[in-house]
Amino acid sequence: MTFLAFLTFALIKAAFAANLNLTITGPSSLPDTASHVLHPSLASFSIETAFFISYVGNRTSPNLLTQNLLQNIKDRIGIPAEVRIGGITADSTFWDPTLEAAIFDFVDDSGALINTTIGPEFWNAARELLPADTQITVNLNLESLNYTGALAVAQSAVQGLSDQVAAFEIGNEPDHYLSFTPESYSDVWEPWSQNITSALNLTTPRFQLAATADDPLWPYNTPAADAQLDCVSALAAGVDNASTVEWCSEHTYQYSVCDPTRTAVATLSNLVNHTRLAMYLDLWQPRIQSVRNQLGSQAFVIGEFNSVSCSGRDGVSNTFGQALWLLDTAFYAASINVSRLYIHQGGPLALQSATQLNKGGFSFYDLWYPIDNLNGPVQVFPSYSAYLFVADTIGSSRALKIANIYPGRQSNGSTITTAEGDTSEGQLVVYGFWDESLPSNATFPTKLALLNLQIYNETQEDSRPVATFDISAFLSSADAQVTVRRLAAPGADTQSANVTLWAGQTFENGTPNGTLVEEKVSGGIVTVEASGAALVIL
Repeated sequence: MTFLAFLTFALIKAAFAANLNLTITGPSSLPDTASHVLHPSLASFSIETAFFISYVGNRTSPNLLTQNLLQNIKDRIGIPAEVRIGGITADSTFWDPTLEAAIFDFVDDSGALINTTIGPEFWNAARELLPADTQITVNLNLESLNYTGALAVAQSAVQGLSDQVAAFEIGNEPDHYLSFTPESYSDVWEPWSQNITSALNLTTPRFQLAATADDPLWPYNTPAADAQLDCVSALAAGVDNASTVEWCSEHTYQYSVCDPTRTAVATLSNLVNHTRLAMYLDLWQPRIQSVRNQLGSQAFVIGEFNSVSCSGRDGVSNTFGQALWLLDTAFYAASINVSRLYIHQGGPLALQSATQLNKGGFSFYDLWYPIDNLNGPVQVFPSYSAYLFVADTIGSSRALKIANIYPGRQSNGSTITTAEGDTSEGQLVVYGFWDESLPSNATFPTKLALLNLQIYNETQEDSRPVATFDISAFLSSADAQVTVRRLAAPGADTQSANVTLWAGQTFENGTPNGTLVEEKVSGGIVTVEASGAALVIL
């Protein structure tokens, strides 16, 4: 790799603990493998269309929990997280200008949600109840092949949201219906995008392509891989002939409970592991590079993602372990030049899979439950705090770049091969952040993120291991003092926000409880307990 961090690693085994030591010996300068400038809305949200009003409420009864949780992020960055309104129910959503309620979900006798109708109050709620100036991606119905219906929803969004519409998506996960090929998909998508652009007098490209679901096949340069419907194959088929594509979006769900076979491996220990995560997201690297070359450096987004598809897994997706996974996912994706990630929020849908584990209520992978439901009362989950970590890392900077320092980037772009230095087996991760707007420029990072992904559960009785990170090579002087903010909980299996701490504060009620805690550390040695993470401000 071009940026070679010479690392020494020692493993010390105690009777019931494994204490790890990691020394990073530089260089401290911005590596040539660093990302593009990070988008301030790196950590954004996707909310299922049929559940959107449940999340935000309505103008007569707004959901204050949702408002506070989203405002916390805006307060840290200066702009709101972006929101995509979409998902599987977008492909059965229709517009009715006479509907008095914001939304009507038609559910049959079996409990299946058949279709969704929205009216003017839907967009009023989005405009007035999300943080001011929230940029919104609107997912349109493609599966019905009803252009007039899709145009009506798009037109209503422009009228109801004014300048808040950032993008339109035509269809959600179209690789799962109508037997689309890249060519047949492009034959529909391209004229629809062109006609909607003309009908709404859009002056710039406003469309987000693909929103596909299937993981890339590997190796990627085979006939089978080339035949997949995705951003790259659609662009090759002429989907952007009318120059309407601004971004490409693909979806990632690392694990699944859509069927018993995949449910068996959707475990907490599998989820909280950097090697497994990097192996998974690395599948997208060829597509990311291709899209960026064709459409620009910020063009590739993960427009919908979460830990476990078909609405998550109890004891996995609703734990502090998912918070660590979410933190590693956001930073690793950013390090391979994903512009924004939209974590999906919603509930189990009966038509999603006949063999899925979850049947009703809200999803176990949601960062919070906005209303009481079959899977629990109104509550915030530990993983929400991971987004606060990301927000505080970005802050007000608009010139921040990220690089994976450990395990470090190889010549093929990956960070996963143990033979290349990751003797921690995916348990320790270090990210560096360089702010090119500062006088120090690219000589030293301004922040480091230290992750200790060893699984330690609150039910364990043995002592909790720690990892000792020696970051002295990244300090401008040997006696430099750094500030440390910690993401912590009793264990990876913790499910309660009231014991999940970000910089000493909890957020179970949507607003910070407790006193902000920032540690001052000298000497370049920072310890992080197992199942924990720290933001080091240099």
